[in-house]
Amino acid sequence: MQLDNLSDAQARGEGTRELLVFTLGNEEYGLDILKVQEIRGYDTVTRIANAPEFIKGVINLRGSIVPIVDLRLKFGLGEPHYNEFTVVIILNIGKRTVGIVVDGVSDVIQLGEEAMRAPPEFGSTVDTAYIEGLGTVGEQMIIVVDIERLMRSEEMALTDEVAARA
Repeated sequence: MQLDNLSDAQARGEGTRELLVFTLGNEEYGLDILKVQEIRGYDTVTRIANAPEFIKGVINLRGSIVPIVDLRLKFGLGEPHYNEFTVVIILNIGKRTVGIVVDGVSDVIQLGEEAMRAPPEFGSTVDTAYIEGLGTVGEQMIIVVDIERLMRSEEMALTDEVAARA
Protein backbone atom coordinates (compact mmCIF):
# COMPACT_ATOMS: atom_id res chain seq x y z
CA MET A 1 0.00 0.00 0.00
CA GLN A 2 2.88 2.37 0.69
CA LEU A 3 4.15 1.86 -2.85
CA ASP A 4 0.74 2.79 -4.24
CA ASN A 5 0.77 5.99 -2.15
CA LEU A 6 4.24 6.79 -3.38
CA SER A 7 3.14 6.30 -6.98
CA ASP A 8 0.11 8.55 -6.43
CA ALA A 9 2.33 11.22 -4.84
CA GLN A 10 4.73 11.05 -7.76
CA ALA A 11 1.84 11.26 -10.22
CA ARG A 12 0.68 14.46 -8.49
CA GLY A 13 4.21 15.89 -8.74
CA GLU A 14 4.85 15.81 -4.99
CA GLY A 15 8.50 15.39 -4.09
CA THR A 16 9.61 16.42 -7.57
CA ARG A 17 11.02 19.69 -8.76
CA GLU A 18 11.74 21.25 -12.11
CA LEU A 19 15.31 22.15 -12.90
CA LEU A 20 16.83 24.15 -15.71
CA VAL A 21 19.88 22.18 -16.87
CA PHE A 22 22.87 24.13 -18.15
CA THR A 23 26.43 23.24 -19.11
CA LEU A 24 29.78 24.53 -17.94
CA GLY A 25 32.56 22.75 -19.78
CA ASN A 26 31.77 19.03 -19.84
CA GLU A 27 29.55 19.08 -16.76
CA GLU A 28 25.82 19.60 -16.45
CA TYR A 29 24.32 21.66 -13.66
CA GLY A 30 20.76 22.25 -12.61
CA LEU A 31 19.00 25.07 -10.81
CA ASP A 32 15.46 25.64 -9.65
CA ILE A 33 13.38 26.73 -12.67
CA LEU A 34 11.27 28.98 -10.42
CA LYS A 35 14.30 31.28 -9.98
CA VAL A 36 14.61 31.83 -13.76
CA GLN A 37 13.12 34.99 -15.27
CA GLU A 38 14.44 34.57 -18.81
CA ILE A 39 17.23 33.16 -20.96
CA ARG A 40 19.02 35.39 -23.45
CA GLY A 41 22.08 35.30 -25.66
CA TYR A 42 25.35 36.64 -24.31
CA ASP A 43 25.91 40.28 -25.18
CA THR A 44 28.56 42.77 -24.18
CA VAL A 45 28.46 44.04 -20.61
CA THR A 46 29.65 47.25 -19.01
CA ARG A 47 32.67 46.39 -16.90
CA ILE A 48 32.81 47.78 -13.35
CA ALA A 49 36.20 48.84 -11.96
CA ASN A 50 37.56 46.78 -9.03
CA ALA A 51 34.88 44.09 -9.37
CA PRO A 52 36.06 40.49 -8.95
CA GLU A 53 36.96 38.73 -12.20
CA PHE A 54 33.86 36.51 -12.09
CA ILE A 55 31.58 39.57 -12.10
CA LYS A 56 31.69 40.40 -15.80
CA GLY A 57 29.89 43.73 -15.33
CA VAL A 58 26.33 44.95 -15.67
CA ILE A 59 23.67 45.18 -18.36
CA ASN A 60 20.64 47.40 -18.72
CA LEU A 61 17.64 45.07 -18.84
CA ARG A 62 14.52 47.08 -19.62
CA GLY A 63 15.62 49.90 -17.34
CA SER A 64 17.07 47.75 -14.54
CA ILE A 65 20.80 47.45 -13.95
CA VAL A 66 21.58 43.74 -13.68
CA PRO A 67 24.97 42.36 -12.50
CA ILE A 68 26.32 39.53 -14.66
CA VAL A 69 28.31 36.69 -13.06
CA ASP A 70 30.32 34.21 -15.14
CA LEU A 71 29.88 30.85 -13.40
CA ARG A 72 32.81 29.29 -15.27
CA LEU A 73 35.10 31.86 -13.62
CA LYS A 74 33.30 31.67 -10.27
CA PHE A 75 33.72 27.90 -10.11
CA GLY A 76 37.33 28.02 -11.41
CA LEU A 77 36.58 25.95 -14.52
CA GLY A 78 39.06 27.63 -16.83
CA GLU A 79 38.92 30.53 -19.22
CA PRO A 80 35.48 31.16 -20.73
CA HIS A 81 34.99 31.18 -24.49
CA TYR A 82 31.99 33.20 -25.61
CA ASN A 83 30.25 32.01 -28.76
CA GLU A 84 26.76 31.73 -30.25
CA PHE A 85 25.82 29.04 -27.68
CA THR A 86 26.84 31.10 -24.63
CA VAL A 87 23.77 32.31 -22.77
CA VAL A 88 22.83 34.49 -19.83
CA ILE A 89 20.23 33.14 -17.46
CA ILE A 90 18.42 36.01 -15.77
CA LEU A 91 17.45 35.03 -12.23
CA ASN A 92 15.21 36.47 -9.56
CA ILE A 93 16.97 35.96 -6.23
CA GLY A 94 14.96 37.49 -3.41
CA LYS A 95 14.30 41.05 -4.51
CA ARG A 96 17.33 41.14 -6.82
CA THR A 97 17.76 40.36 -10.48
CA VAL A 98 21.10 38.77 -11.41
CA GLY A 99 22.40 37.22 -14.62
CA ILE A 100 24.68 34.20 -14.84
CA VAL A 101 26.76 33.35 -17.89
CA VAL A 102 26.85 29.65 -18.79
CA ASP A 103 28.15 27.71 -21.79
CA GLY A 104 24.68 26.63 -22.82
CA VAL A 105 21.23 25.56 -21.67
CA SER A 106 20.28 22.01 -22.52
CA ASP A 107 16.99 21.02 -20.91
CA VAL A 108 14.26 21.42 -18.31
CA ILE A 109 13.83 18.24 -16.28
CA GLN A 110 11.70 16.96 -13.45
CA LEU A 111 13.81 15.46 -10.69
CA GLY A 112 12.25 13.38 -7.92
CA GLU A 113 13.65 13.19 -4.40
CA GLU A 114 14.60 9.55 -5.01
CA ALA A 115 16.96 10.67 -7.81
CA MET A 116 18.89 13.08 -5.55
CA ARG A 117 22.08 12.12 -3.71
CA ALA A 118 23.94 14.15 -1.10
CA PRO A 119 26.99 16.05 -2.35
CA PRO A 120 30.26 14.16 -1.83
CA GLU A 121 32.47 15.02 1.14
CA PHE A 122 35.81 16.46 0.06
CA GLY A 123 36.91 17.94 3.37
CA SER A 124 38.25 21.47 3.16
CA THR A 125 39.84 21.09 -0.29
CA VAL A 126 36.62 21.63 -2.26
CA ASP A 127 33.80 24.00 -1.31
CA THR A 128 30.52 22.14 -1.76
CA ALA A 129 28.40 24.66 0.20
CA TYR A 130 26.55 25.68 -3.00
CA ILE A 131 25.83 22.13 -4.14
CA GLU A 132 22.43 20.81 -3.04
CA GLY A 133 23.20 17.37 -4.34
CA LEU A 134 23.74 15.21 -7.37
CA GLY A 135 20.73 14.25 -9.44
CA THR A 136 20.59 11.30 -11.76
CA VAL A 137 18.35 10.96 -14.79
CA GLY A 138 19.14 7.68 -16.50
CA GLU A 139 22.91 7.70 -17.04
CA GLN A 140 23.09 11.49 -16.82
CA MET A 141 24.45 13.07 -13.61
CA ILE A 142 23.47 16.66 -12.83
CA ILE A 143 25.10 18.83 -10.18
CA VAL A 144 22.20 20.64 -8.50
CA VAL A 145 23.28 24.15 -7.47
CA ASP A 146 21.66 26.11 -4.65
CA ILE A 147 21.75 29.28 -6.74
CA GLU A 148 20.17 31.41 -4.03
CA ARG A 149 22.82 30.44 -1.48
CA LEU A 150 25.56 31.07 -4.06
CA MET A 151 24.27 34.51 -4.98
CA ARG A 152 23.78 35.51 -1.35
CA SER A 153 27.25 34.36 -0.24
CA GLU A 154 29.60 36.88 1.33
CA GLU A 155 31.80 37.33 -1.73
CA MET A 156 28.78 37.69 -4.02
CA ALA A 157 27.37 40.46 -1.82
CA LEU A 158 29.61 42.62 -4.00
CA THR A 159 26.89 42.45 -6.65
CA ASP A 160 24.75 44.80 -4.53
CA GLU A 161 27.61 47.30 -4.43
CA VAL A 162 28.22 46.89 -8.16
CA ALA A 163 24.57 47.60 -8.95
CA ALA A 164 24.57 50.61 -6.63
CA ARG A 165 27.64 52.10 -8.34
CA ALA A 166 26.30 51.65 -11.86
